[in-house]
Amino acid sequence: MTDLVTKAQIILLARTLHVQAESLAHLEKLGAQQLHELQERMAGIIFDRNNAIFERLGALVPIVPLRISLPLVTRVVPPTMAGRAAGAVGGEHPKKAAEAVGMLDVSYAADCAPFMDPRSVGQLADVAPPGPVIRITNELLRRGDYITAGPLLAYATPELIRAVEQGVHDDEALIRSAAYAFSGANVSAIVRELLTGPAQRIPRIVATVLAGETDLRLAALSTFARCDEDVIAAVGDILFDVGSTGAITDFAISAIEAGAVPDILTFIGHFSPAALDSLAANPLTSDAAAMATLVAGLDERAEAALWRGLLNLVERAETDVQRRVARHLTELTEPTLAALPVVARTAHLWPTLLRVLAVAEVGTQTQIGAVWSKLPAADREQLERRVSDLALDTELATLTGALDS
Repeated sequence: MTDLVTKAQIILLARTLHVQAESLAHLEKLGAQQLHELQERMAGIIFDRNNAIFERLGALVPIVPLRISLPLVTRVVPPTMAGRAAGAVGGEHPKKAAEAVGMLDVSYAADCAPFMDPRSVGQLADVAPPGPVIRITNELLRRGDYITAGPLLAYATPELIRAVEQGVHDDEALIRSAAYAFSGANVSAIVRELLTGPAQRIPRIVATVLAGETDLRLAALSTFARCDEDVIAAVGDILFDVGSTGAITDFAISAIEAGAVPDILTFIGHFSPAALDSLAANPLTSDAAAMATLVAGLDERAEAALWRGLLNLVERAETDVQRRVARHLTELTEPTLAALPVVARTAHLWPTLLRVLAVAEVGTQTQIGAVWSKLPAADREQLERRVSDLALDTELATLTGALDS
């Protein structure tokens, strides 16, 4: 998960506990997944504690017509309480909830949205008509409340996703909100619809991102990097269709400098061969500082997706780029280098890794070979077989010699 997703979970947890988000900053080390689970557990405890009150409110729904009760509610009940009650009441009376969403003042509904029980958002998304939901979403986006809009988008049904494509016109706000949504599967479904839907929104969105500030680019990377592999590949192709060489260079370098190395490597790791070739020829790969930062961002990281992004790119780059990157590998901690053979095996990256190391300088091969010489005998023998199978015996003689020392 990216920092933006973690940030969203901190803010949502703070809302649930009625404290300042800054007071929970120390919990960021838990990561997005654990924070999400913690927030849901705390919300469950708090909302369940008020079940008796909500049930009494729900008992009035079949009795008092909405045309009478809703104007009274919006005048008397604070959005904080109305939002908390909405989920429980809507769960008991889904049809009435769907009708009420269409009758509520959009501004009041947007005021209530941040205080809804997270467990009920999905239930309401299933029954609420798309039109009113889109109007409420647009109001949240107009306010810049991307933290609230993100989870709403994450629960979107296929019908609602299609409505988003047609009815949410602010590309920048849409990307910023999607970046805060927790579920990668739902984010991917939204981006897929924007790719294949009649409005063909993704080229316009990508152009907006390339022209935007660094924080928008980071939000886009957070969004795209969590999509399905085929969706990432399609977005990557569009990136090179709509972006100039300079714009793509600036996009990549600004993301790397901002610390989004995991996101950009995951993104690159699912590029099509054509997109990888284009990026390998981009001035990015000649930027020594940017490439050094990419490699350094992999220290103590064993995720296959990240190494795939780096190695698939570097394999297509110029020889001097490959040599520099191989040299940077020796600057990683020994445990990271020692784990690289396992990563290469599980991610089917051995041929790519060895072809990069085959052009490395003698000193680089010696250093890497010295680390790998400490691997179990079976792993060393397997590595030597792979070198032989790829006919790289001569190019990797120093590396394999170090393995036997």
